[in-house]
Order: sequence, then C-alpha cells, then structure tokens
Amino acid sequence: MKVSRQLRRIVMVLLLFLVVDYLVLPQIAGVRKSLHLLGSARPLLIGLAVAAEAGALLAYAQLTRAVLPQKGSLGLWTALRIDLSTLAASHVVPGGSAVGAGLAFRLMTEAGVDGAAAGFALGAQSIGSALVLNVLLWLALVVSIPVHGFSPLYVTAAISGALLIGIFSALVLLLTRGEARAARVFRWVARRVPFLDEDTVHRLVHRLAGRIRELVADRSVLVGAVAWAAANWLLDAACLWLFVAAFGAHVAPDALLVSYGLANILAAIPITPGGLGVVEAILTSTLVGFGVPRGVAILGVISYRLVNFWLPIPVGGLAYGSLRVDREGRRAATLRAEAERSVRERERAREWAERHGIKVPSSPEGHAEPGNGSA
Repeated sequence: MKVSRQLRRIVMVLLLFLVVDYLVLPQIAGVRKSLHLLGSARPLLIGLAVAAEAGALLAYAQLTRAVLPQKGSLGLWTALRIDLSTLAASHVVPGGSAVGAGLAFRLMTEAGVDGAAAGFALGAQSIGSALVLNVLLWLALVVSIPVHGFSPLYVTAAISGALLIGIFSALVLLLTRGEARAARVFRWVARRVPFLDEDTVHRLVHRLAGRIRELVADRSVLVGAVAWAAANWLLDAACLWLFVAAFGAHVAPDALLVSYGLANILAAIPITPGGLGVVEAILTSTLVGFGVPRGVAILGVISYRLVNFWLPIPVGGLAYGSLRVDREGRRAATLRAEAERSVRERERAREWAERHGIKVPSSPEGHAEPGNGSA
C-alpha cells in the first residue's frame, strides 16, 4: 500500500513537471512579450468580466440548491460559501475534485442537509453540469466546423462526451427501470467490501432511485437545474470573452465556446489542480487558431485564469472560515437553548422527594424550601 502510494505521488510530480515545463513556462515567456498591451486594456470590460465570473458562481450555487430534494433546505448564501470552499480545495491539490466533493458533502450535512440528499445533489450537480458543457460544445462544433475547419482535438472531446452521456444514461436506466436488481447488486458488493453496511447501501440505492424519478417527473426542477448549469458555463465563458476583448480582440461565439469547451473537458483529466497549465495552453492555442493575436490571447487567458482559478482560493478560504463560525454559533445556540430548557423543566426538591417516596416537612413560614429559591 505504501509503495503504491509513493509511486502514485512520484508519477503525479513528474506529470506536474511536464505540464509546467511544456505548457506553463512558454506561456509566461509569451506574457513578457505582451506586457505592452496592458496599457491599452479597457477597465470597463475588465470590471464586467469580474462581474460575469461572480454571476457564474452565483448560478452554480443556485444549481446546488435546485438539485436538493427539499426546496429551501439550503440558503443561497450558505450554498455559495460551500461552493467557494469546494473550489478552493479542488484548486489546491491534484485530482482535487474528489477532495472538494468530500468537503462539500461534510459542509452540506453540517448545514442540515440529509446525507443521502447531499450525496445525490453533488453527483447530479457534477454530472449534469458536465453534460450541459458537452451539449454546448457540440452545438458550437456544429456551427464552427463548416466555417473554421476540423481539429483532432474535437475527436477527443466528442469521445469524452459520448462516454459521459453513455455512463450517465446507463446509471439512470439501472436505477429507474431495474431498481430492485440494482439494489441487489449493490447489496452484494457492499457485503464483500469492509466497512460498508449492506442494509444501509440497500436503502440508499432505493432512495437514489426515488430521487431520480422525482427529478425526471418534476419538469420545472429539471429545467431549472439545466438552466442554472448553462448559466454557470456561459457566464464563465463570457468572462473569458470580456478579458480577451479588454485587450483589443473579439472572438466569435462559436469559436469562444469551442475553445472554452475543449479546455474544460480536457482539464477534467486529474493531472494538475483545476487543470492548471492545461486550460491555459489549450485556450491560448485554440484562440490563436481562431485568429486572435497571440499576445492578446495570452493576456486574456492569464487574466481570466486569475479570476477563474486563483481568486476563488483565498475567497474560498474566507468562506470556509465563515462556515466554521456559523457552525460554532449554531452549536452555542443549541447549548444555550438546552440549558434554558433544563432550567425551565428542572424538578423542585420537594417534588423529587415526594416522587421517590420521601416525606419532606413543610418549611417554616417565611423560609424557602431547599432548591425552591428565586435564584
């Protein structure tokens, strides 16, 4: 176990060095040659780009709330802070999506969301968002290929999207059309896996199947979730478009979505945290291929990633800290309420004695009984 863990770390470090050497450093060199463009940047468009990214984060928080079974079970402010904390975690470690999902699950359950509901919401949010991104990319490719031509990268994106949709469709069919069989299969697997309780897994499968049926049956919820996922991606892509425009270049919508979709789909491969280096290289090269001057493409992408990747790390840290403060406040309020209830319901000394068959003489007039004072 230790050997495999060390080997995995060595491989990840080597891959990280390769990404830095072949993808990040050349971009830094390009930035130095493009610094003269900073003087011509348009502050209004930069401000709009930051606002678009903030809108994308709010849309993602609304997506989180939309896929939860109980409406209003998570406030927008709480959902936003949970998502920011998750982003910060996933941007710090390679393969951070798994770490971020675990953190999001813990923060949701601490905020009062049922564990099964939180697990389903996180899965639906992640897979549904990826499906929407693939649909946006395919629509952009339909428009872009006849105009700009074909690229081998499109094949990779199409295969990734087809696999994702196939797995998702198979899972939905398994849980909705063959719920009993799926429950038996997962129960059989849980029986052979240490630390898993087969009865709990069996109940969880039925709850997930029921939640999927509810989500599919409630068209308003389904449409709302798709709309919020699309808003998240489109606002984030708009942030990129505005940063490129701020340095003097305009990208056609189809070219923007093709570049953006390819970068985000290939960044899902857990080589670096949040696709660091991979996103920058793919976005820059594809934007240049679509006619954006290289210097503008580099500055636009780097500026976009400062807001999209780096800024959520400290903001997410602050969000996590505020959630900890809220948790301690809730705990203190619960203890205070419990103490007040205990004071209200405390048993007087005479009542306790009489209930246990002990006779207590009456107190002399003017003297309080033990335990019956005003304090």
